[in-house]
Amino acid sequence: MDDRKWMKEAITEAEKALSEHEVPVGAVIVKDGQIVTCAHNRCEAEYDPTAHAELLAMKSAYTKLGSLEGCTLYVTLEPCAMCAGAMLHMRLPRLVFGAFDPMCGCCGSRIDLTDHWFDHSVETIGGISEQTCRALLTRFFQSIRSE
Repeated sequence: MDDRKWMKEAITEAEKALSEHEVPVGAVIVKDGQIVTCAHNRCEAEYDPTAHAELLAMKSAYTKLGSLEGCTLYVTLEPCAMCAGAMLHMRLPRLVFGAFDPMCGCCGSRIDLTDHWFDHSVETIGGISEQTCRALLTRFFQSIRSE
């Protein structure tokens, strides 16, 4: 699998979020070498704190495909507990993320909900294109602090 190629697509989604004054997180679901769906954070636009990029992408892909079997989720930031829980419930087989999140990350940083805690585990790879993903987040939070 070409994880960096697909992470570039997720970064493009994160850039869309940044342009919409959302926390710049982007997600892409890939199956059989094809993008199934893309999403970016929409929490502010939808007045919905659950409108995380990865959750929106997984819900859309699940609706299209009926399951996430054979899919990989690419997301620019390590998922939180809510999104990690959704991955388990939807039985996502594989996760690839960019930047680690030491404050809220639940796929290896703070805790790892994806690995052998439940009846389903998610193969997880972190740190792909981490510097680029982190730079978008840094830019966003610096812009908020300067306002």
